[in-house]
Amino acid sequence: MNTHMIRRAVERIGLSATVLLATLTLVACASAPLPPTESLNMAKETIATAEQAEARRYAGAELEEANRHLTAADSAVEAERMVEADRLAKQARLAAELAIARTEAAKAAAINREMGRGAEALDEEMQRQGEQQ
Repeated sequence: MNTHMIRRAVERIGLSATVLLATLTLVACASAPLPPTESLNMAKETIATAEQAEARRYAGAELEEANRHLTAADSAVEAERMVEADRLAKQARLAAELAIARTEAAKAAAINREMGRGAEALDEEMQRQGEQQ
């Protein structure tokens, strides 16, 4: 009977150790931070939009800043510094959004100047026609 009790105790200890090991494994997996995939994807998409909007021409410094932040975010992910990676990805997105805004402002200013020149040319033409009559 004594041997039977010892065997049961060893089985319980083995089962408890297995459950403890499984629990620790799950906790370790759950506590590992995940890469900020959404932030990284949003930054990449916003940078691509800025490039399509010709930000390199009108807001090159801001676009370069966005790319530097994105590169740093990718490096942080590789180093498993996910909080830093998320922050850098968000900074990349914001810099790209600024590049887009500056690009749109520069394009609008160019259109304004062109319209002003067109209006001046129209005024001159109207004056010439008025003088001819």
